[in-house]
Amino acid sequence: MAKYDLGLPLLVLLLLGAGLVTVSSVAMSPNLVSQGIFQKQLLGLAIAVVPIGLMWWAGRDRIFAFAPFLYGLSLLLLAATFVIGKEVNGQRNWIVLGPLQFQPLEIAKLSLIVLLPLVMRRGYRGLRSYLLPLTLFLPVLGLVIKEDFGGGMVLAGLFGCILIAWRAPWWHLVLVALAIGVAFPTVVYPKLKPYQQKRLTIFVNPAQDPRGAGYHQLQSQIAIGSGGMMGKGYGKGTQTHNGFVYSQHSDFVFASWSEEQGFVGAVALLAVYGALFWRLAAMGTDVTRPQDQLLFAGVLGQIGVQTIENVGAALSMLPLTGITLPLVSYGLSSLVSVLATLGLAYVVYRDRLQEI
Repeated sequence: MAKYDLGLPLLVLLLLGAGLVTVSSVAMSPNLVSQGIFQKQLLGLAIAVVPIGLMWWAGRDRIFAFAPFLYGLSLLLLAATFVIGKEVNGQRNWIVLGPLQFQPLEIAKLSLIVLLPLVMRRGYRGLRSYLLPLTLFLPVLGLVIKEDFGGGMVLAGLFGCILIAWRAPWWHLVLVALAIGVAFPTVVYPKLKPYQQKRLTIFVNPAQDPRGAGYHQLQSQIAIGSGGMMGKGYGKGTQTHNGFVYSQHSDFVFASWSEEQGFVGAVALLAVYGALFWRLAAMGTDVTRPQDQLLFAGVLGQIGVQTIENVGAALSMLPLTGITLPLVSYGLSSLVSVLATLGLAYVVYRDRLQEI
């Protein structure tokens, strides 16, 4: 049995390549040319080497041992956003420390992906076995969802995938889904900010407010459709380069890619994501320890939810929540977080042959 897997790094490199091509192209747009986003994206790649290198050195067991401390740090930073947080796009969920600007949510994702599998490693053993996982998960979700509904969706997705791999009774999951279906429109939705409420409903028919709430998703659809079969070519995306597509380097990077690479390029990108999900699932079946299997479920949940939500929003099939496309969208916090998460999965897979 091979100790190292070459499939995962190759797929990650393909997605990073697609991201760098797209970001370098839209960086030439008049509204972005002065921001140096391509250079910053390269900086993000360099920064990601640090956490990946630390995890590679520490190994699987040391990482799990450090999980409680990482979780405590994430809670502290999330709480700090309510005091010293910086507001970006209407969301007060960033922390600025000198030249460093990051989202504590990204640290929280990683901490839950490591800590939840550790406390759930004995499997489902009745209702009381939910107590500790929920005690750890709900405070993080509560701190995040108030300012970042999209981030809350990602957390719920990764926790849901862990519960499925944990083999929680299916009827428990159905009851939770029904409870969310009742609580969201009656409790959560009324407490959201007006622009958040509009985002969650306008995707059904963005044409009803083409100059307002529906504008961004309509322009995204136009950009994707204008790419045709083979695309307009690198640097020739008129919709994205002329500023019609909002956040063409981040939230709507899929529209930027599709306009320049066409239907063929869009399908190819989605195929690479599909292969990445398949590879993570296959690696998760190769590990033997329950906590390792649950960790892979959490990684797959995080990357999967972010990908589906971002692409779905660009196609106006899902609400716009400001979630980036993993490894492709511009964003230092997101890029470093995703690479660290995938690096974590790779280290756990590398160490699967050690004595358990």
